[in-house]
Amino acid sequence: MTPIGGYFELELRKGVHQHKDALRLNTARNSFEYVLRARQYTKVYIPYYTCEVMLEPMNKLGVDYTFYAVNEALEPVELPVLEEGEAFLYTNYFGLKQDCVKRLAEAYRNRLIVDNAQAFYAEPLQGIDTFYSARKFFGVPDGAYLYTSQVLEQDLEQDLSFERMSHLLKRIDSGAEAGYLDFRNNDDALCDQEIKCMSRLTDALLAGVDYIGAKQRRRDNFALLDEQLKDSNRIRLALDDEAVPMVYPYWTEDASLRQKLIANKVFVATYWPNVKEWTKNGMLEYELAEKLIPIPVDQRYGMQEMNRIIDIIK
Repeated sequence: MTPIGGYFELELRKGVHQHKDALRLNTARNSFEYVLRARQYTKVYIPYYTCEVMLEPMNKLGVDYTFYAVNEALEPVELPVLEEGEAFLYTNYFGLKQDCVKRLAEAYRNRLIVDNAQAFYAEPLQGIDTFYSARKFFGVPDGAYLYTSQVLEQDLEQDLSFERMSHLLKRIDSGAEAGYLDFRNNDDALCDQEIKCMSRLTDALLAGVDYIGAKQRRRDNFALLDEQLKDSNRIRLALDDEAVPMVYPYWTEDASLRQKLIANKVFVATYWPNVKEWTKNGMLEYELAEKLIPIPVDQRYGMQEMNRIIDIIK
């Protein structure tokens, strides 16, 4: 029975999930593993330009993989012919490549796997295995969504997330820098996890998000940055009518800019250091890992913060 009375829990808005019809799992990489297990794939084509955690489920299951290259539009240079038991994984980069996803779906049909970890708002395509990461867009410790027609015949345990919340709480009380070590530790704790259902805590947090407001704020921030920075940005990724960006990808030849931004408390990540180990100097993906700066455009910020970033860059 559900307890009545006693001490209060966190006061959370009881809304609905953005992906209310998807399977709710604990991590995006485990959503990928779910697909690999359910479809029994033996080989996957994956982009060089991706996070190293995507190898985790394939190594765990003994699934073979082959890297493929992308061009400056972040689209596959060549499309391999898939043999029996093979799949093609594509990353919807920065939430801006939905048109490419649609073209690949026509080419590969249900053997395409879409990594929408950077494209939380992108609509899943009918019959295409697609997964999303909640923590790339919102303040939650974990959580993922999966659309698939192939159900894994396995009872899944429900995850527990309260021990991975410290960085989120510390950031509110003590600031971003105070919680950074906790963030790294909690991020590391997601490695080698079993496939589990989304925790009740993460489920409750995600049910309280203002998805409409977050969507519009991200689009507005991206548009402002692009208006001011597009002429100095080597990469050109358009914001179409439905796209909701994760970040503003800024490809610069200024090797000092990343540290300059961080010194001015604009904390930018690196996508992804492992790519430089998989590639060699002169390859496009190597350059992207070294020179592309993902500038925050998320719902926490508005015009004032975007103009501050523009001033630092200019």
